[in-house]
Amino acid sequence: MKRPVQEGFTLLELLVVMVIIGLLASYVAPRFFGQIGKSEIKAARAQLDAFDKALATYRLDNGHYPSTEQGLHALMERPADEPKWSGPYLSKAVPADPWGRSYVYRAPGEQGHDYDLMSFGKDGQRGGTAESADLSVWDSGSGTPTRDR
Repeated sequence: MKRPVQEGFTLLELLVVMVIIGLLASYVAPRFFGQIGKSEIKAARAQLDAFDKALATYRLDNGHYPSTEQGLHALMERPADEPKWSGPYLSKAVPADPWGRSYVYRAPGEQGHDYDLMSFGKDGQRGGTAESADLSVWDSGSGTPTRDR
């Protein structure tokens, strides 16, 4: 009597396929996550640029930048002591940086700037390199000013 033919994969075939998938994942995953880090940095730079433009418009209307106490929220809501305020200066509420932290805004800024506007990067600490580097409205990633103020 003939045994019926069983269809399906053997355990060895399944293991070989799983090893191949694992090898492919170990090759692709680091490249994929590296791109995520770059896109977070680009998003932070775009947000800093939008804030910079909104702050410039705020200054044109009011004659000065918001104080540290008023912060970036002065771009969305009229401060009580600003009769010339013509905002909102941003189309949406002030977002957190791509890593979920608030942007740092100080007026007056350090090193002779009218204000400082920055994100401390992925690690949330001052300093750092690569994805953990500080991002500021005053640099383009190379430490040089993006525009003359």
